Amino acid sequence: MLWIESFFVALSTYSALPAPQFEWNERNMKYALCFFPAVGLFCGGGLFGWYALCSVVGASDFFFAAGAVCLPLLITGGIHMDGYIDTVDALSSHQPRERKLEILKDSHCGAFAVIYCGVYLLLSLGLFYELAGRPGAIAALCPLYCFSRALSGICAVRLPNARKNGMLSAYTQSAEKRATAAVLAVVAALSGAAALLLAPLPGVGAVLAGLGAMVFYRRMALAQFGGVTGDTSGFFLQICELACMAGAWAGGLFV
Repeated sequence: MLWIESFFVALSTYSALPAPQFEWNERNMKYALCFFPAVGLFCGGGLFGWYALCSVVGASDFFFAAGAVCLPLLITGGIHMDGYIDTVDALSSHQPRERKLEILKDSHCGAFAVIYCGVYLLLSLGLFYELAGRPGAIAALCPLYCFSRALSGICAVRLPNARKNGMLSAYTQSAEKRATAAVLAVVAALSGAAALLLAPLPGVGAVLAGLGAMVFYRRMALAQFGGVTGDTSGFFLQICELACMAGAWAGGLFV
């Protein structure tokens, strides 16, 4: 029962999918982050199903790409995009660290947030359009939604928390950190290996790009915020997924 509760706590927090609601407590929060990558199964499965449907009905590559950009946002409810927007707003302010942390909590949407959200969506649209004619590369992307979430969870439990409150703090303070990091590392390895098996060169490019995004994020979060928050974790997830798409596209150029 504990594992079931932890699964649904993660699913209800990090997705917009219907799920039973459980009260957060120290017991079911201990391993909740272990199930964070499970949301990626729905995102990856959704992408695969959407690609198959578009292939059957003969939809254009652009129509597929537009739907592929929207799917993760619809499945997750935009929770990670919200973190991305808040983080780029804070980074674009060029203010001291304390002020950046305040901007992360500000519910108002700044001009830079809107601009960089548009940039992100356009880049995603372009990459999906380029990948639409490469079934192997699309297949390799599907397990990488789990890969990106596993890396995000590892960063959450292994890097210092920039604040002592907030949703991420609630997750990490209650988490069994060593066990959670170990489980997430196994998930990252398995999902990365799945991408390589499905399409070796696009898979290699995507995995390396995702790991590169993790290195960048670690340095940025420590330097700019003194650690991680829920918003910066959402920022990383979006950047990691965009990097994986770019890596899959680059790797596919050699096929």
